Amino acid sequence: MLQELETQFSELEKKILNLQKSYQSLSDKFSDLSTEHQALKKRYEEERKKNQVLAEEQKNIKLYSAISGNPEHNRLMKNHINRLVKEVDFCIAQLQNSGL
Repeated sequence: MLQELETQFSELEKKILNLQKSYQSLSDKFSDLSTEHQALKKRYEEERKKNQVLAEEQKNIKLYSAISGNPEHNRLMKNHINRLVKEVDFCIAQLQNSGL
């Protein structure tokens, strides 16, 4: 009976050691993945900012093209001018409402 308990205890001890090894391995893997995740988040933000800059540059290029007389962008130029005129009209209306 004592021998059987010692055997069971020994097996239990082996299982505990295996669990500790597995836990340590998973903990290390989690740490590595967390680090990788942070690096990927940083890279994503950098790429998103670059994308915004490129989109703004593309918009400006189209606008410059329209200003230079490129017929493909005439409608873009007209829309831009209309938007600016509406903005100026709004500013004038605000000035008139404020009593200036």
